[in-house]
Amino acid sequence: MEANFFERVYAVARQIPYGKVTSYGAIAKVLGTARSARMVGWAMNASHNMEDVPAHRVVNRKGLLTGKHHFDGTNLMQQLLESEGIVVIDNQIIDFEKVFWMPEMQV
Repeated sequence: MEANFFERVYAVARQIPYGKVTSYGAIAKVLGTARSARMVGWAMNASHNMEDVPAHRVVNRKGLLTGKHHFDGTNLMQQLLESEGIVVIDNQIIDFEKVFWMPEMQV
């Protein structure tokens, strides 16, 4: 079941548009499972060798880069977001509500 859940998380993450972010909780909600946002975080952490999963676009519900320590390099997550035009100051996405993407479809 866990591998299947992780694959469903990755399917949603692959839909996040360039220059947008979503939250662990938003992904959990769209999957319609009793699984928590924390489980989505575990899935994102397990996706590091998957170049087609934009894990850097998944942040916490307040726009904080809480998963940044799972990326190679000190500021890789921030650098990836900034390369897409997202402004990050002190690990916080600026204008979070403007760059937030809410997943809509069931995967």
